[in-house]
Amino acid sequence: MKRAISLLLVTACVAAHAAGGHTMEVSGTFDINMTPQPDSQPWGRQRLEKVFHGPLEGASIGEMLAVRTAVKGSAGYVALEQVTATLEGRKGTFFLQHSGLMEKGTPALTVNVVPDSGTGELQGLKGTMTIRVEGGKHYYGLTYSLP
Repeated sequence: MKRAISLLLVTACVAAHAAGGHTMEVSGTFDINMTPQPDSQPWGRQRLEKVFHGPLEGASIGEMLAVRTAVKGSAGYVALEQVTATLEGRKGTFFLQHSGLMEKGTPALTVNVVPDSGTGELQGLKGTMTIRVEGGKHYYGLTYSLP
């Protein structure tokens, strides 16, 4: 099993290199302001405003739709946000797409860079983002490649 996972990772790195980019990983923090928007039941809508710190330095705006179920700790959300930032010295914009689920308190989150959404020096950006919250502070991890 470990060998299969290692093979997959090597294959992914080779594919990223062949596509003209090296896979990079950066991490940092972000501040977030969520403003409730007029909602229609059964979901709620939030406006997102973030400020990123670290190797990804900039801001984003976005929209989130979320729904809670009758079961405590179960919910889902989707969001899109446009990031305007400098990523390790390269300036531009790109979109992130979020898909999150929580089943009885167990979270699952996928955040992807929308393909072909990069502009400026971030044109061709591909990647995924992880988000974690500890002690009320938000952290991101961005795994990405650029041509």
